[in-house]
Amino acid sequence: MPEAVVQRTYGQSDVLNIEKITVNDPADDEILIKQTAIGIHFHDIYVRTGLYKTLNLPGIPGVEASGIIEKLGKSVNNLKVGDRVVYITGSYGAYSSHRVINHKIVAKIPDELDDATMATNFSRALTVNMLTEQVFNLKDKKIILVTAAAGGVGRLLCQYLNSMGKIVIGTVGSQEKITLAKSYGCKNAFIYNDDNIIEYSKEITKGNGFDLVYDSVGLDTFEQSYNLASNCGYLINFGQSSGPIPPVEMSKLAQKSLSISRPILFHYTNQRSLFENMSRSVFDQFINNVYSLEDKMCFDLKNVSQAHDILESRKGGGSLYLKP
Repeated sequence: MPEAVVQRTYGQSDVLNIEKITVNDPADDEILIKQTAIGIHFHDIYVRTGLYKTLNLPGIPGVEASGIIEKLGKSVNNLKVGDRVVYITGSYGAYSSHRVINHKIVAKIPDELDDATMATNFSRALTVNMLTEQVFNLKDKKIILVTAAAGGVGRLLCQYLNSMGKIVIGTVGSQEKITLAKSYGCKNAFIYNDDNIIEYSKEITKGNGFDLVYDSVGLDTFEQSYNLASNCGYLINFGQSSGPIPPVEMSKLAQKSLSISRPILFHYTNQRSLFENMSRSVFDQFINNVYSLEDKMCFDLKNVSQAHDILESRKGGGSLYLKP
């Protein structure tokens, strides 16, 4: 019988428990997936603790998974039973052995790629695509700062920027992550709020500041990111792991003619044609080994609490997944 991780209240990892569920046949535009690998993200922890109250309780958490199609709705003609697919969704429900989902939000996995790699990295690679190819053209941006350079998205973003010939500088949360950030393509890396980064930025940018700053940390790094950005530069905030950023006055932006963007991945992937193009680009990057990936860590669905505890301890980011 199908089963899922059901969250009925907010709290520590022990609020996540396995329950039997009923899965209906797919409607005309839906598919039934037997899931094979389920990605685990810090977003899931924020949902579990109640920092993000975006999952209606009781509910099934999880936003990303891979699986095999078992049934098709009557109007689905672009896929077939047996196809391996991957998806991301803002509607949650990924922590389950089986699920019914709209076929428009899934992408067929190429034969060269495995389910676990996609379940742990698909949304992150899509985010990198959004940041580097959709938000604006990176052609003239040469020196770039990336916060959380050793994090789940950061490590892919730095590698991709480096492959494009950009000079990438990273900031990280601890001394041991400096070496990691450099291994992901950063020319240099610093701990957040290290005063040395100010002098170094003046040196490497000849006093102009960074052409572009990617900030996923939010509250703790936003002011530094603003200060390190160049006049007429760009600051893209795509996360808030340290907390939300207070409102920014337009006059503050005018001081540097600075452009700020706060893109949300689902606004891009909800456009089917764009989602297809982004997915193809992402698959090609994995096939062509653009990314060096962390060793994956697999947990049975019933051991979801253990997986959350490991991720919350800041270990295994970007590599943990659940197997039903």
